[in-house]
Amino acid sequence: MTEIQALADRILAGDRRALARAVTLVESTRADHRAKATALMEALRGADRQALRIGLSGTPGVGKSTFIEAFGMMLIEAGLRVAVLAVDPSSARSGGSILGDKTRMERLSREKGAFIRPSPSSSQLGGVARRTREAVSLCEAAGFDVVLIETVGVGQSETMVAEMCDLFVLLLAPAGGDELQGVKRGIMEMADLILVNKADGDLKATATRTVSDYSGALRLLRKRPQDPEGFPKALPVSAVEGNGMETAWQEMQTLAEARKTSGWWDRRRAEQAAHWFEEEVRWGLLQRLHTDPQVRAAMGERAEAVAQGKMTPDAAAREMLEHLST
Repeated sequence: MTEIQALADRILAGDRRALARAVTLVESTRADHRAKATALMEALRGADRQALRIGLSGTPGVGKSTFIEAFGMMLIEAGLRVAVLAVDPSSARSGGSILGDKTRMERLSREKGAFIRPSPSSSQLGGVARRTREAVSLCEAAGFDVVLIETVGVGQSETMVAEMCDLFVLLLAPAGGDELQGVKRGIMEMADLILVNKADGDLKATATRTVSDYSGALRLLRKRPQDPEGFPKALPVSAVEGNGMETAWQEMQTLAEARKTSGWWDRRRAEQAAHWFEEEVRWGLLQRLHTDPQVRAAMGERAEAVAQGKMTPDAAAREMLEHLST
């Protein structure tokens, strides 16, 4: 039995150490590791296991890690296995990342039914690590029922998260100022659920008003034909007290089941697979620009011509593309 097949078998058996090793392998940029990662993903392709993939984003300080721990503990108590892929921002200068989410989810990290993996975003747009999609597939193969993808920040580039999730949840805090102006319309249109956290203590009444404001805003958006009446919707939750967690989970299940029944779930997953195929091709072409000596030399010549005003950027790019196709 090959090393890759042995690793695949351990993952299928639910071995968390094997899963952690596999995620490290797919995140590596070394050529030999990439070849092994591709072989591993092929070995697991026939497993045909699906988890509910939930993307979670929110403004800084909203309590994403606290929410995920409380939500994850609730799911584990219900007998489900939960994987958390937490993406931390990377430094643009050094590429380093703090990766502190695992320390912030102390209770959840001790649970046998949980797997928490922090990864650096490596300046990847959308607040997701380059290989998050493959890590999600590994978690599904390992038999996890729910995969939570905690993303970096809030912005229009979160469309990348939607390309690997079944549900997209936006977490917001009450009393955050002019929130309806502060959150982009694009991410509002992507959100399946808006959860207003910290709906407890002195902020409970404020959270209720915030939910009402967002509910009104969501009614102005076009209803998605694949979703049942009432979606997308806004709900109050308290990660500290646990209030609203079960209701939020029930709404997620309702939406997921409706999408499966309508056939939208399978169609969407097929579209996502095609999207990531195209992304891999784009990334491979970019890699060739940086790693192939002849291509780099051709790029350098045209870059110099553009810098000296001898060619326009458009003409140089067109010439470079023609050079690549020969």
